[in-house]
Amino acid sequence: MNFITELENEFKAKQHSENALPMAKYMKDLFPFFGIKTDERRAVFKSVCKKHSTEINNNARAIGWELFLKKERELQYCGIEIIINTLKNQYVVEDIIWIEQFLITNSWWDSVDTISKFMLGAYLQQFPSEIPTVVKRFSNSENMWLNRSVILFQLGYKSQTDFKLLQSLCLKHSHSNEFFIRKAIGWALREYAKTDPEAVRKFVLQSNLKPLSKKEALKNI
Repeated sequence: MNFITELENEFKAKQHSENALPMAKYMKDLFPFFGIKTDERRAVFKSVCKKHSTEINNNARAIGWELFLKKERELQYCGIEIIINTLKNQYVVEDIIWIEQFLITNSWWDSVDTISKFMLGAYLQQFPSEIPTVVKRFSNSENMWLNRSVILFQLGYKSQTDFKLLQSLCLKHSHSNEFFIRKAIGWALREYAKTDPEAVRKFVLQSNLKPLSKKEALKNI
């Protein structure tokens, strides 16, 4: 695909070795980086996208997935952004299978959090009847990142948040010793507290959440 080739070449031309190692280290050396900071990466991405808008619109899923399978993290970020920018309100029901693959592939907090909010969250807003099925399957999974994704997918829902559902998920995973689960519980509650702080305070004080989850949930109340 012309778009992917040009984007990859542009990133290679603008790579900064002095940034690449610390950026990789920050991500526990799970992924190599070109060393391109966010603002520059997005500027290059936007410029190349403009040249290939038709190709992207016609092949968004294939392009997004191919980029996400690249080894450099910046290209993986672009794969996620292609999907977010192109498919909002244009998902099909079957896309949940593919969204799940995004969540369990090249998984780390940075990708999972973005996918949870802007892909899974957008998909479930478009197909709310799928929420019970998806939540049950993901929350029962042995994959920690799928568990995290359904705790976080309502980030940004604000008054449309199903707080009963969020509470049930927080309680279900409240005994987890996984840092990323405890953190997710606190983050999701802290976000909803912007809409209904008293409801969050009441829930946190009456539930047996881990200290980290409680601290994060009540941080801004």
